[in-house]
Amino acid sequence: MKVACLSFTDNGRKIGGKLSGFKSNNGVEIHHYINHEIKGGIKNIFKDIVKEYDGIVFISATGIAVRMMAPYIVDKTVDPAIVVVDDLGRFSISLLSGHIGGGNFLCKWIADILKAKPIITTASDSRGIEAIDVFAMKMGYLMEDMESIKDITAMMVNGKKIGFYSDMKEIIYYDNILAIDSLDEIEDLKDEIDGLILVTSTQNIALEIPHTILRPKNLNIGIGCRKGVEGERIIKAILETLDRNNLSKNSIKSIGTVEIKKDEVGIIEASKYFDCPMNIFTIREIEKVEKMFEKSSFVKKTIGVSSVSEPCAYLSGGQIIVKKTKCNGITIAISREVNYG
Repeated sequence: MKVACLSFTDNGRKIGGKLSGFKSNNGVEIHHYINHEIKGGIKNIFKDIVKEYDGIVFISATGIAVRMMAPYIVDKTVDPAIVVVDDLGRFSISLLSGHIGGGNFLCKWIADILKAKPIITTASDSRGIEAIDVFAMKMGYLMEDMESIKDITAMMVNGKKIGFYSDMKEIIYYDNILAIDSLDEIEDLKDEIDGLILVTSTQNIALEIPHTILRPKNLNIGIGCRKGVEGERIIKAILETLDRNNLSKNSIKSIGTVEIKKDEVGIIEASKYFDCPMNIFTIREIEKVEKMFEKSSFVKKTIGVSSVSEPCAYLSGGQIIVKKTKCNGITIAISREVNYG
Protein backbone atom coordinates (compact mmCIF):
# COMPACT_ATOMS: atom_id res chain seq x y z
CA MET A 1 0.00 0.00 0.00
CA LYS A 2 1.58 3.25 -1.17
CA VAL A 3 0.72 6.10 1.18
CA ALA A 4 1.32 9.87 1.06
CA CYS A 5 1.73 11.56 4.44
CA LEU A 6 0.99 15.31 4.41
CA SER A 7 2.15 17.64 7.19
CA PHE A 8 1.42 21.34 7.64
CA THR A 9 2.97 22.32 11.00
CA ASP A 10 6.32 21.83 12.75
CA ASN A 11 4.89 19.20 15.07
CA GLY A 12 3.11 17.57 12.14
CA ARG A 13 6.45 17.38 10.34
CA LYS A 14 7.93 15.43 13.27
CA ILE A 15 5.01 12.97 13.25
CA GLY A 16 5.28 12.58 9.48
CA GLY A 17 8.98 11.87 9.82
CA LYS A 18 8.24 9.18 12.39
CA LEU A 19 5.68 7.51 10.13
CA SER A 20 7.78 7.68 6.96
CA GLY A 21 10.83 6.40 8.84
CA PHE A 22 9.02 3.39 10.28
CA LYS A 23 10.22 0.10 8.84
CA SER A 24 7.07 -1.75 7.80
CA ASN A 25 6.81 -5.47 7.20
CA ASN A 26 3.20 -5.35 5.98
CA GLY A 27 3.69 -3.69 2.60
CA VAL A 28 2.90 -0.10 3.67
CA GLU A 29 5.24 2.44 2.05
CA ILE A 30 4.95 6.05 3.26
CA HIS A 31 6.22 9.14 1.44
CA HIS A 32 6.26 12.34 3.47
CA TYR A 33 5.27 15.70 1.94
CA ILE A 34 5.96 18.82 4.00
CA ASN A 35 3.79 21.79 3.08
CA HIS A 36 6.36 24.60 3.36
CA GLU A 37 8.98 22.68 1.39
CA ILE A 38 6.77 22.42 -1.71
CA LYS A 39 6.48 25.34 -4.12
CA GLY A 40 2.91 26.56 -3.91
CA GLY A 41 2.24 24.17 -1.01
CA ILE A 42 0.73 20.69 -1.01
CA LYS A 43 -2.43 22.00 -2.68
CA ASN A 44 -0.37 22.60 -5.79
CA ILE A 45 0.44 18.90 -6.22
CA PHE A 46 -2.55 17.33 -4.45
CA LYS A 47 -4.29 16.24 -7.66
CA ASP A 48 -1.25 14.13 -8.56
CA ILE A 49 -1.06 12.70 -5.04
CA VAL A 50 -4.68 11.49 -5.26
CA LYS A 51 -3.91 9.73 -8.55
CA GLU A 52 -0.62 8.18 -7.44
CA TYR A 53 -1.29 6.91 -3.91
CA ASP A 54 -3.50 4.19 -2.42
CA GLY A 55 -3.83 6.13 0.83
CA ILE A 56 -3.33 9.66 2.15
CA VAL A 57 -2.59 10.59 5.75
CA PHE A 58 -3.31 14.18 6.72
CA ILE A 59 -1.50 15.37 9.83
CA SER A 60 -3.88 18.24 10.30
CA ALA A 61 -7.35 19.28 11.35
CA THR A 62 -10.11 17.14 9.84
CA GLY A 63 -11.49 20.22 8.07
CA ILE A 64 -8.32 20.60 6.01
CA ALA A 65 -8.58 16.99 4.84
CA VAL A 66 -12.27 17.37 3.97
CA ARG A 67 -11.79 20.59 1.98
CA MET A 68 -8.77 19.33 0.07
CA MET A 69 -10.19 15.89 -0.74
CA ALA A 70 -13.80 16.91 -1.52
CA PRO A 71 -13.27 17.75 -5.25
CA TYR A 72 -11.63 14.37 -5.86
CA ILE A 73 -14.11 12.01 -4.21
CA VAL A 74 -15.54 9.64 -6.84
CA ASP A 75 -16.74 6.31 -5.39
CA LYS A 76 -15.90 4.01 -2.50
CA THR A 77 -14.52 1.42 -4.91
CA VAL A 78 -11.82 3.75 -6.27
CA ASP A 79 -11.25 6.51 -3.68
CA PRO A 80 -7.97 6.34 -1.75
CA ALA A 81 -7.99 5.61 1.95
CA ILE A 82 -7.98 8.85 3.94
CA VAL A 83 -6.74 9.01 7.53
CA VAL A 84 -6.42 12.14 9.66
CA VAL A 85 -3.96 12.47 12.56
CA ASP A 86 -4.04 15.56 14.78
CA ASP A 87 -0.71 17.32 15.00
CA LEU A 88 -0.23 16.23 18.61
CA GLY A 89 -0.46 12.61 17.52
CA ARG A 90 -3.31 11.75 19.91
CA PHE A 91 -5.87 10.44 17.43
CA SER A 92 -5.82 8.47 14.18
CA ILE A 93 -9.14 8.91 12.38
CA SER A 94 -10.35 6.79 9.46
CA LEU A 95 -12.13 9.36 7.29
CA LEU A 96 -12.74 7.80 3.86
CA SER A 97 -12.66 4.36 2.19
CA GLY A 98 -12.42 2.52 5.47
CA HIS A 99 -13.18 -0.90 4.01
CA ILE A 100 -12.34 -1.32 0.33
CA GLY A 101 -9.67 1.37 0.34
CA GLY A 102 -8.06 0.07 3.52
CA GLY A 103 -8.63 3.22 5.59
CA ASN A 104 -9.54 1.33 8.76
CA PHE A 105 -6.46 -0.87 8.47
CA LEU A 106 -4.25 2.17 7.88
CA CYS A 107 -5.87 4.01 10.79
CA LYS A 108 -5.12 1.17 13.22
CA TRP A 109 -1.59 0.70 11.90
CA ILE A 110 -0.76 4.40 12.37
CA ALA A 111 -2.34 4.40 15.82
CA ASP A 112 -0.06 1.51 16.85
CA ILE A 113 3.05 3.37 15.69
CA LEU A 114 2.11 6.66 17.37
CA LYS A 115 0.46 5.09 20.45
CA ALA A 116 -2.61 7.09 19.45
CA LYS A 117 -6.31 6.30 19.79
CA PRO A 118 -7.81 4.86 16.57
CA ILE A 119 -11.16 6.40 15.65
CA ILE A 120 -13.26 4.21 13.36
CA THR A 121 -16.88 5.16 12.80
CA THR A 122 -18.06 2.58 10.24
CA ALA A 123 -21.14 0.98 11.77
CA SER A 124 -20.12 -2.63 11.15
CA ASP A 125 -16.68 -2.23 12.75
CA SER A 126 -18.03 -0.50 15.82
CA ARG A 127 -20.40 -3.44 16.34
CA GLY A 128 -17.80 -6.14 15.73
CA ILE A 129 -19.47 -7.22 12.48
CA GLU A 130 -17.41 -8.37 9.51
CA ALA A 131 -18.60 -6.12 6.68
CA ILE A 132 -19.39 -7.89 3.43
CA ASP A 133 -16.90 -5.89 1.38
CA VAL A 134 -14.14 -6.61 3.89
CA PHE A 135 -15.00 -10.32 3.83
CA ALA A 136 -15.01 -10.33 0.01
CA MET A 137 -11.64 -8.61 -0.21
CA LYS A 138 -10.11 -10.97 2.35
CA MET A 139 -11.30 -14.02 0.42
CA GLY A 140 -10.60 -12.65 -3.05
CA TYR A 141 -14.26 -12.71 -4.11
CA LEU A 142 -15.50 -10.36 -6.80
CA MET A 143 -18.22 -7.91 -5.73
CA GLU A 144 -20.67 -7.47 -8.60
CA ASP A 145 -23.06 -4.98 -7.04
CA MET A 146 -22.00 -2.51 -4.36
CA GLU A 147 -25.56 -1.26 -3.76
CA SER A 148 -26.80 -4.68 -2.71
CA ILE A 149 -23.74 -5.10 -0.49
CA LYS A 150 -24.58 -1.82 1.20
CA ASP A 151 -28.21 -2.89 1.70
CA ILE A 152 -27.37 -6.27 3.25
CA THR A 153 -24.64 -4.76 5.42
CA ALA A 154 -27.20 -2.26 6.71
CA MET A 155 -29.44 -5.19 7.66
CA MET A 156 -26.55 -6.75 9.57
CA VAL A 157 -25.91 -3.48 11.42
CA ASN A 158 -29.57 -3.53 12.44
CA GLY A 159 -29.34 -7.10 13.69
CA LYS A 160 -31.49 -8.71 10.98
CA LYS A 161 -31.39 -12.43 10.26
CA ILE A 162 -29.15 -13.07 7.25
CA GLY A 163 -28.91 -16.29 5.26
CA PHE A 164 -25.50 -17.35 3.98
CA TYR A 165 -24.79 -19.84 1.20
CA SER A 166 -21.33 -20.51 -0.19
CA ASP A 167 -19.62 -22.89 -2.61
CA MET A 168 -16.61 -22.48 -0.36
CA LYS A 169 -15.74 -23.26 3.26
CA GLU A 170 -15.35 -19.82 4.79
CA ILE A 171 -18.28 -18.03 6.39
CA ILE A 172 -18.65 -14.37 7.23
CA TYR A 173 -18.50 -13.39 10.91
CA TYR A 174 -21.95 -12.28 12.04
CA ASP A 175 -23.90 -13.47 15.08
CA ASN A 176 -27.37 -13.57 13.54
CA ILE A 177 -26.63 -15.71 10.50
CA LEU A 178 -28.29 -18.81 9.10
CA ALA A 179 -25.98 -21.13 7.16
CA ILE A 180 -27.66 -22.67 4.11
CA ASP A 181 -26.32 -25.92 2.70
CA SER A 182 -27.64 -25.73 -0.85
CA LEU A 183 -29.25 -23.28 -3.26
CA ASP A 184 -32.33 -25.50 -3.36
CA GLU A 185 -33.03 -24.77 0.31
CA ILE A 186 -33.36 -21.02 -0.12
CA GLU A 187 -37.00 -21.05 -1.23
CA ASP A 188 -38.04 -23.04 1.87
CA LEU A 189 -36.12 -20.71 4.20
CA LYS A 190 -37.09 -17.36 2.71
CA ASP A 191 -39.60 -16.61 5.48
CA GLU A 192 -36.93 -17.17 8.14
CA ILE A 193 -34.41 -14.62 6.84
CA ASP A 194 -34.45 -10.91 6.00
CA GLY A 195 -31.60 -10.96 3.52
CA LEU A 196 -29.12 -13.30 1.91
CA ILE A 197 -25.42 -13.46 1.04
CA LEU A 198 -24.48 -15.84 -1.78
CA VAL A 199 -20.93 -16.90 -2.60
CA THR A 200 -21.36 -18.85 -5.82
CA SER A 201 -20.37 -19.25 -9.44
CA THR A 202 -24.00 -19.95 -10.40
CA GLN A 203 -25.00 -17.04 -12.63
CA ASN A 204 -28.77 -16.64 -12.31
CA ILE A 205 -30.68 -17.44 -9.13
CA ALA A 206 -34.38 -16.58 -8.87
CA LEU A 207 -34.85 -14.81 -5.54
CA GLU A 208 -37.57 -12.62 -4.11
CA ILE A 209 -35.68 -11.55 -0.98
CA PRO A 210 -32.93 -8.90 -0.75
CA HIS A 211 -29.58 -10.48 -1.55
CA THR A 212 -26.05 -9.87 -2.71
CA ILE A 213 -23.79 -12.18 -4.70
CA LEU A 214 -20.04 -12.59 -4.34
CA ARG A 215 -18.13 -14.47 -7.02
CA PRO A 216 -15.41 -16.90 -5.91
CA LYS A 217 -12.69 -17.76 -8.40
CA ASN A 218 -13.49 -21.45 -8.62
CA LEU A 219 -14.12 -22.34 -12.28
CA ASN A 220 -11.32 -23.91 -14.32
CA ILE A 221 -11.73 -24.02 -18.09
CA GLY A 222 -10.08 -26.80 -20.09
CA ILE A 223 -9.54 -26.04 -23.79
CA GLY A 224 -8.56 -28.02 -26.83
CA CYS A 225 -8.55 -26.50 -30.31
CA ARG A 226 -7.29 -26.79 -33.83
CA LYS A 227 -4.19 -24.87 -34.77
CA GLY A 228 -4.67 -21.16 -35.41
CA VAL A 229 -8.17 -20.73 -33.97
CA GLU A 230 -8.73 -17.01 -33.32
CA GLY A 231 -9.02 -15.67 -29.79
CA GLU A 232 -12.39 -14.12 -30.57
CA ARG A 233 -13.83 -17.55 -31.39
CA ILE A 234 -12.40 -19.13 -28.25
CA ILE A 235 -13.73 -16.32 -26.05
CA LYS A 236 -17.17 -16.63 -27.66
CA ALA A 237 -17.16 -20.40 -27.17
CA ILE A 238 -16.29 -20.03 -23.47
CA LEU A 239 -18.98 -17.41 -22.91
CA GLU A 240 -21.62 -19.48 -24.69
CA THR A 241 -20.68 -22.60 -22.72
CA LEU A 242 -20.86 -20.69 -19.44
CA ASP A 243 -24.23 -19.20 -20.40
CA ARG A 244 -25.72 -22.56 -21.33
CA ASN A 245 -24.68 -23.96 -17.97
CA ASN A 246 -25.73 -20.93 -15.90
CA LEU A 247 -22.18 -20.11 -14.78
CA SER A 248 -20.58 -16.72 -14.20
CA LYS A 249 -17.58 -15.55 -16.21
CA ASN A 250 -16.51 -13.64 -13.10
CA SER A 251 -15.74 -16.95 -11.40
CA ILE A 252 -13.16 -18.12 -13.95
CA LYS A 253 -9.99 -19.03 -12.10
CA SER A 254 -7.84 -20.45 -14.90
CA ILE A 255 -7.66 -21.72 -18.46
CA GLY A 256 -5.84 -25.00 -19.01
CA THR A 257 -4.52 -26.74 -22.10
CA VAL A 258 -1.92 -29.23 -23.27
CA GLU A 259 1.74 -28.21 -23.66
CA ILE A 260 1.57 -28.51 -27.45
CA LYS A 261 -0.98 -25.68 -27.44
CA LYS A 262 0.86 -23.38 -25.02
CA ASP A 263 1.78 -20.91 -27.78
CA GLU A 264 -1.64 -20.80 -29.42
CA VAL A 265 -2.39 -17.10 -29.78
CA GLY A 266 -6.16 -17.66 -29.46
CA ILE A 267 -5.85 -19.39 -26.08
CA ILE A 268 -3.40 -16.75 -24.85
CA GLU A 269 -5.82 -14.00 -25.91
CA ALA A 270 -8.69 -15.73 -24.09
CA SER A 271 -6.59 -15.94 -20.94
CA LYS A 272 -5.89 -12.20 -21.14
CA TYR A 273 -9.55 -11.42 -21.85
CA PHE A 274 -10.72 -13.28 -18.75
CA ASP A 275 -7.73 -12.01 -16.74
CA CYS A 276 -6.72 -15.45 -15.56
CA PRO A 277 -3.57 -17.60 -15.68
CA MET A 278 -2.96 -20.40 -18.16
CA ASN A 279 -2.30 -23.88 -16.79
CA ILE A 280 -0.14 -25.92 -19.16
CA PHE A 281 -0.11 -29.70 -18.77
CA THR A 282 2.35 -32.18 -20.22
CA ILE A 283 1.40 -35.21 -22.27
CA ARG A 284 2.54 -37.37 -19.37
CA GLU A 285 0.29 -35.58 -16.89
CA ILE A 286 -2.71 -35.98 -19.16
CA GLU A 287 -1.95 -39.64 -19.85
CA LYS A 288 -2.35 -40.38 -16.14
CA VAL A 289 -5.99 -39.24 -16.10
CA GLU A 290 -7.24 -39.48 -19.71
CA LYS A 291 -8.84 -42.89 -19.16
CA MET A 292 -11.46 -41.12 -17.01
CA PHE A 293 -12.81 -39.18 -19.99
CA GLU A 294 -14.28 -39.57 -23.45
CA LYS A 295 -11.59 -40.51 -25.98
CA SER A 296 -10.93 -39.30 -29.50
CA SER A 297 -8.76 -41.35 -31.88
CA PHE A 298 -8.19 -38.23 -34.00
CA VAL A 299 -6.82 -36.28 -31.04
CA LYS A 300 -4.72 -39.29 -30.02
CA LYS A 301 -3.20 -39.51 -33.49
CA THR A 302 -2.62 -35.74 -33.69
CA ILE A 303 -1.05 -34.90 -30.32
CA GLY A 304 -0.49 -38.19 -28.52
CA VAL A 305 -3.33 -38.16 -25.98
CA SER A 306 -6.96 -39.06 -26.49
CA SER A 307 -8.50 -36.02 -24.74
CA VAL A 308 -7.48 -32.46 -23.85
CA SER A 309 -10.25 -30.26 -22.49
CA GLU A 310 -11.61 -32.56 -19.78
CA PRO A 311 -8.22 -33.71 -18.42
CA CYS A 312 -6.95 -30.11 -18.36
CA ALA A 313 -10.05 -28.87 -16.52
CA TYR A 314 -9.75 -31.75 -14.07
CA LEU A 315 -6.01 -31.30 -13.49
CA SER A 316 -6.56 -27.59 -12.86
CA GLY A 317 -8.63 -28.50 -9.80
CA GLY A 318 -12.13 -29.42 -8.75
CA GLN A 319 -14.70 -31.74 -10.24
CA ILE A 320 -15.91 -31.70 -13.84
CA ILE A 321 -19.32 -30.03 -14.02
CA VAL A 322 -19.41 -29.44 -17.78
CA LYS A 323 -18.20 -32.33 -19.88
CA LYS A 324 -16.44 -31.86 -23.19
CA THR A 325 -18.44 -29.47 -25.33
CA LYS A 326 -17.66 -29.14 -29.03
CA CYS A 327 -17.77 -25.65 -30.52
CA ASN A 328 -16.69 -25.67 -34.18
CA GLY A 329 -13.09 -26.79 -33.80
CA ILE A 330 -12.89 -25.95 -30.10
CA THR A 331 -13.56 -28.25 -27.17
CA ILE A 332 -14.34 -26.87 -23.73
CA ALA A 333 -14.81 -28.53 -20.35
CA ILE A 334 -15.31 -26.88 -16.96
CA SER A 335 -14.42 -27.98 -13.46
CA ARG A 336 -15.54 -26.29 -10.26
CA GLU A 337 -13.64 -26.17 -7.01
CA VAL A 338 -15.89 -26.28 -3.96
CA ASN A 339 -14.94 -26.50 -0.33
CA TYR A 340 -17.73 -27.02 2.16
CA GLY A 341 -15.38 -27.73 5.06
